[in-house]
Amino acid sequence: MEKGRTFETIVGIFVLIIAIFFFYYVCTKSGWQSSDGYLLVAKFDKADGLTEGSDVKISGIKVGKIVDLHVDPDSFFAVVKFYVNKKMKLPRDTSAVIASDGLLGKRYLSLAPGGDKDSLKSGDEIESTTGPMDIESLIGKFMFSRDKEKQ
Repeated sequence: MEKGRTFETIVGIFVLIIAIFFFYYVCTKSGWQSSDGYLLVAKFDKADGLTEGSDVKISGIKVGKIVDLHVDPDSFFAVVKFYVNKKMKLPRDTSAVIASDGLLGKRYLSLAPGGDKDSLKSGDEIESTTGPMDIESLIGKFMFSRDKEKQ
């Protein structure tokens, strides 16, 4: 084998190893994981700010991710499908709230487990849901209520 080809082969193998390590690093740091859990569904009147890949949290700790968002053509509700870590055995009376990290932070789905003895199973729907707080509406109500007080 020629000396130049040996060098090119070694460089090629080195670049391939670096690419594999880079891919592994990106996958672990981005929070990407296989759907190692069970699928749940929640319906909201609006799901502003949620996207596929958004976090699902319990007590501020990530326990899953959103995998699908669409509008139910019959009810016009936002249907959110998400995976939850299989270690989390959520009670049937768990509630779901669309929350945000801070005032202008990104949105995520927050779960509040209830006290029911029976657990949710894959494919079940969370019945108790609350959509996101609309900050613009709150500011508008505050401003107009102040105007009425002055009159």
